[in-house]
This record gives sequence, C-alpha cells and structure tokens, in this order.
Amino acid sequence: MNTQILYRQKNYAEAIMGQIFLNADFRSLRLFLKTITWSDMIHVMAHITVKVEYGLHCLLWLIDADATPLSNRDLAKLQGISPSFLAKIFAKLEKAGIVNATEGARGGYVLARRPENISFLQVLDAIEGRKPLFDCQEIRGRCAVFDGEPPVWATSGLCSVHKVMLQAEKAMRKSLAEQSLADLAHMVDQKAPSDFSANVQDWIENRVRSRTRKSSEASLTTSVRKVKS
Repeated sequence: MNTQILYRQKNYAEAIMGQIFLNADFRSLRLFLKTITWSDMIHVMAHITVKVEYGLHCLLWLIDADATPLSNRDLAKLQGISPSFLAKIFAKLEKAGIVNATEGARGGYVLARRPENISFLQVLDAIEGRKPLFDCQEIRGRCAVFDGEPPVWATSGLCSVHKVMLQAEKAMRKSLAEQSLADLAHMVDQKAPSDFSANVQDWIENRVRSRTRKSSEASLTTSVRKVKS
C-alpha cells in the first residue's frame, strides 16, 4: 500500500472520529459508534491479521498428529501458502513456547503443551505481539471551532472514544483467553465428516514417506559415488 493511500485512509479515519466531538450531545457517543460500519473502523483500529488465522489452522493439525512432528513444508502445502511465510509464524510460536521443533527427514513441529492449555490469546500475542486494539490519535482537540486552542474540557481526562475502545479490548482479550485450542478442535470435529481427520493424516503421511524415500535414495546414491571414486 503506497504512502498516498495510507494518507487518505488516515484522514478519512480522523474525519469519522472527529464528527463525534462536533456533536454537542456527548451522550449520543454510544449511538454514533453504532452507526459506524466495520469498513469505517478498520481504518482506525489495529486488526488481527491472516497470520493468526493460518497459525491456528496449522496448530489444529498438530493436535491430530498426536505428537508426530509435522514439517513446515507439509503444513504450508496443506494450507496453500508459502513455506517461508509459515516458517515466520512458527518461529514466533516456538519462541512463545507453544510449539517445539525437531530436525531430520521426519522432523517438524509438535505442540509444546496440551491443547487445552493453549489459549487463543496466547497464539494471538505470540504471532502479532501485544498491540492495542485502537491507537488513539487525540484528534478530539483538532476541531476547527477550537481555532488551534482546544479548551480544557475537550482534552482533559481519557478520550471518550479511547475509553470505549479500551473496554472493547478488555472484553475481547478476556474472551480469547477463555477459548483454547482444544475448544477449537472440538468445534471443528462437530462440523467435519468423521473421516476428514484421517484423510488429512493419510495425506501428510504419504508426503512424509515420499520425502523419507527420496532422502534414502539420495544417501544411497552419494554412498555409491564415494565407493566408485
């Protein structure tokens, strides 16, 4: 996204929030916020990226693997994304102690603790880092009628918009902390056909066998060449 687009989005976001403080009836703040669509708010709120979504999906397969390491390459192929992209996600999950890595032809990632002890919030913070839901820019003091000198009442205390966003962030983090990876697996199991998990495991095992066979053949070829030389 280029600088010009980011600039327009920033001004658009400020215009939306600025309207709140042009309204003389501050009790209407909650009603006004309800009229703002998600498309409007996405410009002013930090949001959860697709990295978290891919991370959670891949962690689900580690549950089904039952302590059998799954490679970054197999997981990436399974989800239709690049191995390098997924490797960055799993590096953060490993650093946070959510997964462990093993090496070798059958190496890969395993869960570092039981799925019921891994919360959505822990995965979110591991991948995205602890960042605020909303980045208040204190635009409440920029109203044109203030002529560059906002009165004390307009800027004192916590920004009303920021207060609402902090309450929303607190509620969101509480909800995410209460949902575990085991809960997610249970929800998926309730929806998926009974043979889905087995089909995925067969797909992964076929790739592992193929990779192991190729590794053995390569080692044998190298040994034969050494003998001939």
